[in-house]
Amino acid sequence: MQSNKSRDTKPELRLRRAAHAKGLRYRVAMRPLPKLRRTADMVFTRAKVAVFLDGCFWHGCPEHHTVAKTNAEYWAEKVRRNGERDRETDEALAAAGWIAFRVWEHEHPEEVVERLAALILARRQDSSELGGRPAGDP
Repeated sequence: MQSNKSRDTKPELRLRRAAHAKGLRYRVAMRPLPKLRRTADMVFTRAKVAVFLDGCFWHGCPEHHTVAKTNAEYWAEKVRRNGERDRETDEALAAAGWIAFRVWEHEHPEEVVERLAALILARRQDSSELGGRPAGDP
């Protein structure tokens, strides 16, 4: 597991390129909540949106997850714990006013960015309607 990259993976780079081409600006590999030991792949600080690009194997994608051939029990438990941690992270972010935007690694980057841009625009509009500072990050 040591050789598995925690950031700058190919799916991540494709997503970031597509987001940047769409005009979105973000922070990379950042903790949305400093006191919570969870790092999001992309963070839109003003809009309070944390993007997590989940690997199909590591997070148990219903479409592409495969059962490990060796040490299957260990890996099944690992994936189960990852899913549990993902839910805890989503709940902690929601309690702090953030949105956890989860994406599977197999999803098409341009389609993901369209959904992400719409979410950020909606967050910006909600913020301005409340009289607050616009939730920037185009």
